[in-house]
Amino acid sequence: MKSGPAFDHIAIATRDLTEGAAWLQDKLGVSPSSGGKHPLMGTHNMLLSLGPGEYLELIAFDPAATAPARYRWFGLDGFDGPPRLAGWIMRADLDRTPAPKGTSTTALNRGDLHWRLTLPGSGQMPNDGASPMLIDWGDSTHPSSRLPDLGLRLSRLLLPMAAPLPDDPRIRSGDKFQATITTPNGDVLL
Repeated sequence: MKSGPAFDHIAIATRDLTEGAAWLQDKLGVSPSSGGKHPLMGTHNMLLSLGPGEYLELIAFDPAATAPARYRWFGLDGFDGPPRLAGWIMRADLDRTPAPKGTSTTALNRGDLHWRLTLPGSGQMPNDGASPMLIDWGDSTHPSSRLPDLGLRLSRLLLPMAAPLPDDPRIRSGDKFQATITTPNGDVLL
């Protein structure tokens, strides 16, 4: 894994994980792996590897969870419609990188995974998801190392914003917020 600021994962919001998993199977030709629950946020997820140190997260409101005391991330409060790209997350050292305006750094954990993440107080992703949240895995194992590699890779992430872009040739300015995933059967636009 890269040690400096780097792409970590994209998040696809969905009304429920069953619907989202079927949508990903249809789009990418593969089914996501079980993820886990986020009690602080009242959400749960499923994951797909995008190669070493990178993954795709399918995330939904968890109907079995207690309502959180804060807004859910990725704009999931009131989310409706088909699954869609809701945000992206960049890995950074949060001891050296200040939290972006309108966010706070929150510690989260699940089992032996622990991380810190910059969360928007409103639950709405900055710039409709085009500005990244920041994550710091510390000394925790990265989730991608536990996922089967099904040959998926992020080939392009377009961001409709003028802010400085990370030093990653796959991440560029564009007209729309969208990701292109390379699959064994060709490229798929999300």
